[in-house]
Amino acid sequence: MEFSKILGQGYIKNHLVKSADLGRIPHAQLFVGPEGCGTLPMAIAYAQYVLCNTNGEQNESCSLKFQKLSHPDLHFIYPTVTTEDVKAKPKSIDFIADWRQFILEKPYGGLFDWYAKLGVQNKQGEIRVDDAAEILKSLSLKSYEGGYKIMIIWMADKLNIAASNKLLKLLEEPPEKTVFLLISENEEDIIQTIRSRCQITHFNALSEQIIANSLIENEQIDAKLASKIAHQAQGNYNKALHLLNDDDEASPFEQWFVTWVRAAFKAKGNAAAIQDLIEWSEQIATLGRETQKKFLQFCIEMFRQALLLNYETKSLVYIEPKVEKFKLENFAPFVNGNNINDIFKELSDAMYHIERNGNAKIILTDLSIKLTRLIHKK
Repeated sequence: MEFSKILGQGYIKNHLVKSADLGRIPHAQLFVGPEGCGTLPMAIAYAQYVLCNTNGEQNESCSLKFQKLSHPDLHFIYPTVTTEDVKAKPKSIDFIADWRQFILEKPYGGLFDWYAKLGVQNKQGEIRVDDAAEILKSLSLKSYEGGYKIMIIWMADKLNIAASNKLLKLLEEPPEKTVFLLISENEEDIIQTIRSRCQITHFNALSEQIIANSLIENEQIDAKLASKIAHQAQGNYNKALHLLNDDDEASPFEQWFVTWVRAAFKAKGNAAAIQDLIEWSEQIATLGRETQKKFLQFCIEMFRQALLLNYETKSLVYIEPKVEKFKLENFAPFVNGNNINDIFKELSDAMYHIERNGNAKIILTDLSIKLTRLIHKK
């Protein structure tokens, strides 16, 4: 993974190259940015530059190891779950072959894509204390090339408390010539004591033009389709690829959302529709918790898009629902300034409780009944 392959983010590339050339490489850095903006590819390209650049030239043998992500001085930590093969105390090293394949196939892939590869089902991924112990073990070894050792921690906000505390000690007293590259989409979910010890670099979402140009060049599609997909992707190259391949996770989400709001709209004073909402809640409750959280986040975005349409800011609306006989224009009048804050609050609370292993059926049923009231609020 080389800097030349990274989409956009020119300022950050230049900053990282310049700091590395000057030998100013902070031992702990945090890359923060939304999904699909390139934080992980940038971290790998930076690691390759630091490890393989000698006197301004790339070491070919070193670069070849990076092509397979198998350089002995490059280490990865990422969220995992128990699986049929790893039944207890899962660690990143247990899934390293899957991880390398995942990055090589989807360098801009998101957390949901990684969970799909793992087959998380009803579990929630996290980085555990055993991973932190593995970090200590890996970094205590002598550098293979005699230079830096680099530890990339992807989705560092998934560190649990025990792992965070163990990592904090490492950041306070890092081994010599060791670089920690933490990556997160949710900076506030990382404990303050870790954040305060990192040099933070914020990434912007990619521009529509950069995404469109990449789709034209790399996927060989025409400019009109590329432009449409780039607008819908909202700065997320991973989403753009999903849209292009017609495997966007939003496809079932749209149908679930429409079924839900239609039932909620009919449910006021209608016992039969209340039963529909209960059945809907039972159906969504059978999904994995990560899918439930992702779906509720999608619902928040659908309500936001409807609000924008209601307030006549059509240029900011990018979702084009494909569900039969459902038009965002017809739904928009029911989302307004009087109910949007309450709707957002209830959806956020539901996500919070699901993340903490609450009973999904009860949480979703309660949310559905509240929506029947809120959606009629003028």
